[in-house]
Amino acid sequence: MCDTLVALPKRTRSGNLILGKNSDREPLEAQAVVHLPRRLTSEKEVQCTYISIPQAKETFEVILSKPFQMWGAEMGVNEFGLVIGNEAVFTNVKFDKKAVGLTGMDLLRLALERGKTAKEALKTLVTLLNEYGQNACGGYQNQDFYYHNSFLIADPDQAYILETAGKSWAYRQVESLGSISNGLTIGEDYQEVHWEKEPRTIQKLFAGKHLNFREYFSDLLYTTAGKSKSRQACTLDFLSKREKLSVSDFFQGLRQHNHPEGEFDPKKATTGSICMHATGFTNPSDTTGSMVAEIRKDRATTVWLSGTSYPCLSLYLPVYFGTSIDSPVLLPGGNPDESLWWQAKKVHQIILKNYSKLQPDYRKRLDEIQQKWLEKDRELIDKSPSNEELSRFSNSCLHQYLQFLREIQG
Repeated sequence: MCDTLVALPKRTRSGNLILGKNSDREPLEAQAVVHLPRRLTSEKEVQCTYISIPQAKETFEVILSKPFQMWGAEMGVNEFGLVIGNEAVFTNVKFDKKAVGLTGMDLLRLALERGKTAKEALKTLVTLLNEYGQNACGGYQNQDFYYHNSFLIADPDQAYILETAGKSWAYRQVESLGSISNGLTIGEDYQEVHWEKEPRTIQKLFAGKHLNFREYFSDLLYTTAGKSKSRQACTLDFLSKREKLSVSDFFQGLRQHNHPEGEFDPKKATTGSICMHATGFTNPSDTTGSMVAEIRKDRATTVWLSGTSYPCLSLYLPVYFGTSIDSPVLLPGGNPDESLWWQAKKVHQIILKNYSKLQPDYRKRLDEIQQKWLEKDRELIDKSPSNEELSRFSNSCLHQYLQFLREIQG
C-alpha cells in the first residue's frame, strides 16, 4: 500500500508546490536514496527492472527513493522540479506473465529522466505504457505480487493524477489538493481517457458501466482489503483542514495512523494506516521510505527524504540538486549493514516492543532536530546558497542522524 498527496502553490504557506509520499513495501525490502547526475549517453538501450528499452540521448538529474534491488523508483524529483509518486492499483485486467513489461517504478524513473514538465511526463508515461505494458512483478520476496499503477505527477505549477488498468488509462488535473491511495478514483471526470480492449478476470461481473473508468476496471476485493478509500479520505481531510500548508504539515500527515489519538498499537495495525506497520497476511506492508518535496521555481528545491522506514519514528533529510551527499550509507543491501536504513531499523525494533511508552519521547527528540533542520533550510534558501553550502548542510544532517541512532543503540 502507499499514499501520495499534493498541494498546489495557492494552498501552501510558501507559495511553492509540495508533494509527499509514503512507500509501503515488504518489511525487509530496504529502500535506497539515489542521486544521479544529468547524463549524455551513446548507449542504445537501458536495462530496466526486467526488460531493456531504447535509451534517451540525454537523461536529467534525478533524486530517487527506490527499493534497493530494483532499477525503478517509488518516488522522485528531477532538476526541473518535476516530481512523481506512484501507487499500486488493483484492477480486473488479467496479467499476461509471459509478456513481461515495465514496472510502475520503471515508468516513474523513465518519466523523471526524460521529462521537464508534468504534461511531458504524462505523455511519456502513456507512450511507454502503450508500447511495453506493465505485466511485471512488483514484489520483492513475494514473486506473485502483480499490480497496475496510478501516478501523481506535478511540476512547480500543476499536478495530474494518471490511473491505469493494463494499457488503458485516464487522467485528470488536480485543482488545489490531491491524493491517491491504491485505488482507482477517476470515474467519468477524466480530462482524457484511453480504452484498450483488455482481457479481464471474473471480477468484471461486478463492474460498472464502460464510461466510468473506476467502476469498469476496479477489482473490488483487493481495493476494499487495502482500505484505499479510508486512507485517501484521511489524507484529503488532513490537507483540507489547513488553510495554508507547510512541509512540516506534510511530515505530520505522512505519520498518521488513521486511528484515534493515543490508541494506536503497531501490533494491531491495519491497512488503514498512512504510516504503515505490517502485522501479517492481511496487512503485509511496512512504510519503508517517505518523501516530501518542496518545488521552488526560482530557488533551490528541497527534497526531504527519510531513507528509513516508519515516518512516525523517522527524520527527513534535506537533499538538493547540484550537490553530493554521502551516498554509501544511503544505499542499503538486502541484509543488515551499516546503512542508514538498517541502523534505523535496529532502533525502530527497540521502540516497537513498547511503542506506547517509548515513542512519544523519541518522537519529541526527533521533532526538535527536524525543526532545526527546517529552520536552517529556510535560512539557507533565502540567502541563495552555493551548491557547496547546501551539500555541507545536507551531509551534516545525515551524520547527525547516524550519530543519534548510534547513541540510542548504546
